[in-house]
Amino acid sequence: MTARGDLESGLVIEWLVTSGNGAFACGTRDGSLLRKYDGLLLAALDGPAERTLLLVKVDETVTYAGATYELSTNRWRSGVVTPQSSPPIARFYLEGTTPVWQYALGDALLEKRITMKPDANATVIRYALLRGASPASIGVKAIVDYRDFHGNTHARPGETFRIDDVDGAIRVRPPFEAPAELWLRADRGTRAVVNEWYFGYALPAERERGLDDTEDHVHAGTFAFELAEGESATLRAATDAMPAAGAIDIAFSLRSEHDAATIGAWEAAHPAIVANAPTAIRQLVLAAEQFVVVRSLPEMPDGHSIVAGFPWFGDWGRDAMISLPGLLLATGRPAIARSVLRTFGRLIDGGMLPNTIPNRGAASYNTVDAALWFVDAVRAYVDSTRDFAALDEFFPMLRAIVDEYVAGTRYGIHVDPADGLVAAGEPGLQLTWMDAKVGDRVVTPRMGKPVEINALWYNALCTLAELAPRVAADSEPYRARADSVRRSFSRYRGGADGGLLDVIDGPNGADASIRPNQIFAVSLAHSPLEDATQRAVVETCARNLLTPYGLRTLAPSDPAYVGRYEGDVASRDGAYHQGTVWPWLLGPYASAHARAFGDSARARALLDPLLGRLDVYALGTLGEICDGDAPFTPRGAFAQAWTVGEVLRVWHELA
Repeated sequence: MTARGDLESGLVIEWLVTSGNGAFACGTRDGSLLRKYDGLLLAALDGPAERTLLLVKVDETVTYAGATYELSTNRWRSGVVTPQSSPPIARFYLEGTTPVWQYALGDALLEKRITMKPDANATVIRYALLRGASPASIGVKAIVDYRDFHGNTHARPGETFRIDDVDGAIRVRPPFEAPAELWLRADRGTRAVVNEWYFGYALPAERERGLDDTEDHVHAGTFAFELAEGESATLRAATDAMPAAGAIDIAFSLRSEHDAATIGAWEAAHPAIVANAPTAIRQLVLAAEQFVVVRSLPEMPDGHSIVAGFPWFGDWGRDAMISLPGLLLATGRPAIARSVLRTFGRLIDGGMLPNTIPNRGAASYNTVDAALWFVDAVRAYVDSTRDFAALDEFFPMLRAIVDEYVAGTRYGIHVDPADGLVAAGEPGLQLTWMDAKVGDRVVTPRMGKPVEINALWYNALCTLAELAPRVAADSEPYRARADSVRRSFSRYRGGADGGLLDVIDGPNGADASIRPNQIFAVSLAHSPLEDATQRAVVETCARNLLTPYGLRTLAPSDPAYVGRYEGDVASRDGAYHQGTVWPWLLGPYASAHARAFGDSARARALLDPLLGRLDVYALGTLGEICDGDAPFTPRGAFAQAWTVGEVLRVWHELA
């Protein structure tokens, strides 16, 4: 009983909708569960954190003209797939950020749309009979849960959800005391409470990773409605008990208005180029909004942050700063960019930006580069907006970062007085963006003086030297340090194939591995390299690392190269930065190429293959990584902030 579904055909296309408060919904084209993160309502109970799976999926059965059609697929632990036939999907596409399914039911056409109410834990599903000679009867099973979005549910004997019919809706509460309830409400038809466990859902993506690959969920209840041609029915799943008189489907108009405002801000920011922008760029502008979330701090309740990726990442300092110029400045939303900078700026400690922000407990600061990316994000913000008044707030933060790096801060981060370069690292720690760890083994430890850290350090010093006069500060100390770093940068010469060394002064001396980190010495606003060396670096990366969809993290000629990101967690983490392609690196590569060779059109054309992948992994967005070997299969998170951000940044920069 194996269905011809997306998994069997290899066409696993996923979709994503977000609310802006950290909540989201995602799933597959055929409605089957692929991973434990799939769900129609993953609510952010302490936004943007405490993400909790509430509504898992809906299983729809449609009766039309005497025939019965199943619209969703289920895969079970036993290997059975139900139903045996694939869903009758005639078309699957995005309208703005709203995924749309059209099902062919004989001579009838049924449409389904899914969206989320902005800034709320509420998912709305609408069914409309676009065409039909007679009415269609639709039954919708609501499958629910209540767990952390990283977890798996396995029912225990006697464990029973508390589900009842209250005020025209089905209310769902877990077997334990919880901070939220799930309310299921339809705007027409009937409903019936069921409260029955379904055991053994299979999760193929988790099986590939060697993780817990089955799960149990609860059939909370069934909704039923009959639709004539031109009629619609809407189902709402939310943590609030919307009154029966409320307009359930208002979320669709709110989402359309939100999408229109996003596009409007972008068009207003770039009136000279939007008319000729490819459709993919327009879609990525909408995708950029999906990563932006409200992040309240006690001293800044109206703050914002950036989620690093979906479906499993939270808001990370490094990712947020790298993403910000593309996600917010290129799209014409400088006020939110400033809010993100203010949010993270308030968390600077010891000259360091947090790697991750928990909602409870202390922030983690295990990153040597996030603070330096913060300096660059402030530079990009000021360059874009000319908001020099903001420097009264931001310049003291930038000065503190430089002062603390010079004096020495956590994890051995300090400036070596002998050459002015930043050194960092302690055994067992991963401080750069190449941060994979297998057990106690750091895959790419990079202790010493990594090349991109000192490219960022030089860029930061030059930035402060430029901005200091705007706040009546002395620029000379920063300029003198920058000159020292520029002279010392010659120590990175002598890398393999004409490039730069990846790390110097490490425990084992210099590391000559050909990695993409050297590209930042060319791509950042301020480069410590002369023109000939800039061209050599770009050419080295082109020969060894460049693919149509990003840069490899290690040259294939290296004995440690791993060309496929697959297998269990240890295997994948071992490949993460050992050859795996990262699409976000195409942004700095294109910037570096344009600087080194002076041909913006040629550099911008490097983005074209990646822009052609917006419907390959997840609709309308770009993912985290790809295999290092052809055909460069997309892997990892299906929506990644810095991939979308860097493509948008460099496209606009080169336009």
